[in-house]
Amino acid sequence: MTEHAVVIVGGGPTGLMLAGEMALARVDVAIVERRPSQDLAGSRAGGLHSRTIEVLDQRGIADRFLSQGRVAQVAGFSLIPLDISDFPTRHNYGLGLWQNHIERILADWVHELRVPLYYGIEVTGFAQDDTGVAVVLSDGQSLRAQYLVGCDGGRSLIRKAAGIEFPGWEPTTSNLIAEVEMAQEPEWGFRRDALGLHSLSKSAEGGRVRVLVTEQHVGPTTEPTLRDLSEALIPVYGTDYGIHSPTWISRFTDMARQASSYRNGRVLLAGDAAHVHAPDGGQGLNTGVQDAVNLGWKLAQVVNRTSPESLLDTYHAERHPVAARVLRNTMASVALRRADERTKALRDTVTELLGMVEPRRRLAAEISGLGIHYDLGEGHPLLGRRMPDLDLVTANGPLRVFTLLHHARPVLLNLGESGGFDITPWADRVQLIDAKYVGTWELPAIGPVTAPTAVLVRPDGYVAWVGDQTQVGLADALTTWFGPPAAAQRTVHSGA
Repeated sequence: MTEHAVVIVGGGPTGLMLAGEMALARVDVAIVERRPSQDLAGSRAGGLHSRTIEVLDQRGIADRFLSQGRVAQVAGFSLIPLDISDFPTRHNYGLGLWQNHIERILADWVHELRVPLYYGIEVTGFAQDDTGVAVVLSDGQSLRAQYLVGCDGGRSLIRKAAGIEFPGWEPTTSNLIAEVEMAQEPEWGFRRDALGLHSLSKSAEGGRVRVLVTEQHVGPTTEPTLRDLSEALIPVYGTDYGIHSPTWISRFTDMARQASSYRNGRVLLAGDAAHVHAPDGGQGLNTGVQDAVNLGWKLAQVVNRTSPESLLDTYHAERHPVAARVLRNTMASVALRRADERTKALRDTVTELLGMVEPRRRLAAEISGLGIHYDLGEGHPLLGRRMPDLDLVTANGPLRVFTLLHHARPVLLNLGESGGFDITPWADRVQLIDAKYVGTWELPAIGPVTAPTAVLVRPDGYVAWVGDQTQVGLADALTTWFGPPAAAQRTVHSGA
């Protein structure tokens, strides 16, 4: 039996990001992926939102993605564009980049961090006890881990085997997407009718056609066929244009479901295993990657015995409401796409509202991820929100905030009088940086906020404490998020 501290099931974007986070914390982590390689049939998700690009920037790898994709304004609600070019962030845009490229870049990063990947193998079952999880593999081998994380998609075996409920709403519509060859020249472009949205466009791989078509009825859960695609095209276009030689065909619906809990003992869920919804707004992949960044440092601290196991409870508490909002706005987006006259009237009204500055900023901040707010209690507007990537001035020269997060280590940023803080009991875990910043503090959808004297920034880039050199509440915040002071460390153990 091979042992790892953490086993991740699923090597998609969420699983890869989580593995990278674990490896940065020097946790022995491995991925089990049922595909024989990282190759991905089909385009799947098509881009990254602003906050996800920021997260990648926090780890020093954003340029790898930006160099491969196309910068664009990608935020939108039910095809109503939401421009974020006036948002206070270095990345006030999205990135057009297909999921197969996103996965390839993440996999390269994970390989650099020496994470083992077990390709071509499925998890067939597991059993957890007080000290870990025994994981059974399809090749007859088994793994032993302290924790098991299911990043294995909407039909997650891990979620089902853990007995975690997946309540939600059944699909009302379904679409086929495909890449095919056509014997006849098709009618290019978008079309909207009583069924829904349809599109025929030229693939980046010359000579092929990328197809999006809404089906007349909700399709079955079985894998779609070329005949299914033909039968969906004919009612819309009057022909199937002689489709043949599909590279891939896939079906998606507007089903919306969310795991009732993101954790059962030593088993956790992230990404599509925890939440599924319509692809409206392109939020699925982005939400999963951000799940991973929220969970990664917390799970690492528990495995490394820096923090008690109760820290894992904050993962569900923080991320479950975020995905619940995504489900809500995607359901609303789908409803607004209907072509009947009453819905069209409502759509016109919503379009007018989103043309106004404040409604546009509020919804765009939510969809882009820049407006995420974890409930960490009352206090400064920064508390529980993303730390802006400020240009700091330090004794050693200029420094970006995100540079301090490249190794996924927390930082106490002192912007007041130098030497005003002593965090010696946490010095092995938390960086203390004295710096100055001259400029306005501004948050997306919030606007300007009062400049703080000091902030405690978690590895995921969210602010855990705001205060001054009186240090009121600082020791409690350090203990809550990064474990007891050094003198008390010996009492901390997994399960405490």
